Amino acid sequence: MRWVERVPSTSRCFRLAREAAAQATVEAAMLLPCFLTLLLVALQPVCLLYTRGVMESAASQTARLLVTSEGELEACKAFALRRLAAVPDVDIFHAGGPLSWEVELSPASDTGGEVSVSIAGYVRPLPVLGAFVGAFGTRNAQGDVELRVEVSYEGRPEWLEGSYETWIQAWD
Repeated sequence: MRWVERVPSTSRCFRLAREAAAQATVEAAMLLPCFLTLLLVALQPVCLLYTRGVMESAASQTARLLVTSEGELEACKAFALRRLAAVPDVDIFHAGGPLSWEVELSPASDTGGEVSVSIAGYVRPLPVLGAFVGAFGTRNAQGDVELRVEVSYEGRPEWLEGSYETWIQAWD
């Protein structure tokens, strides 16, 4: 029996760690919900910025295409919708599915006019941010936030002189 008494007990460090383990559990129980709430608050603006970035890129590319197209509005609209497919079909990115994008095209009346592309979509805010949804933009009846992007380009710059025919004659 004397040998059992000689077995060294756990070190002092292990005893202190065992006593502090209960406090760490309480701290984790308080900090984990705060951390997850902070993560949710940071997630929504990232999703909005990604969606808006894709919308701006699609509108810009479609406006450039519209400058050079010859009145093929349906093809230009399909082009914009293909670009908008990069947005995930998740409500925090875009609510309503891939066919709910509102794409408005305004072609130039002639080659010297201005073309304009407007794209609108809706995003459903996370429940935590529902109270602050007015800061993001206008809302629809379901409470979704509207994101709208407008891009316009001049079909022919003001500094460019002459017509297409005069440019062709210069190379003859």
